[in-house]
Amino acid sequence: MLNHLFPLRKKSLGRARIFRKAQMTNAEQLLCDEVRSRRFNGLKFRRQAPLGPYIVDFLCVEKRLVIELDGKSHEGRESYDERRTAYLAEHGLLVLRFPNDDVENDTEDVLRRIADFISAEE
Repeated sequence: MLNHLFPLRKKSLGRARIFRKAQMTNAEQLLCDEVRSRRFNGLKFRRQAPLGPYIVDFLCVEKRLVIELDGKSHEGRESYDERRTAYLAEHGLLVLRFPNDDVENDTEDVLRRIADFISAEE
């Protein structure tokens, strides 16, 4: 578990719960349908998982992998995303980022890229 690296923060936990209840973007829904219930390579993914001061889109604890989907809200926030990725990397997590358009237009390619990444890390 990652709790020793990322102690739960009540604020982050509350925000994550709100995010999980909110309507997912099309890209989040598409990816969630593919990775939930261990459908993807038998791996468990959590959605909207709090990690320290951040909430990540998808987390696979077993592979220490974070998947972030970037939509229009990420435009102009590249430096924030870089700091966030650096923070997660400092704690031993690998971050894969995909534009929402890639997930929406070619979900199979995104899944292949995730699978390729996982197999390269093994």
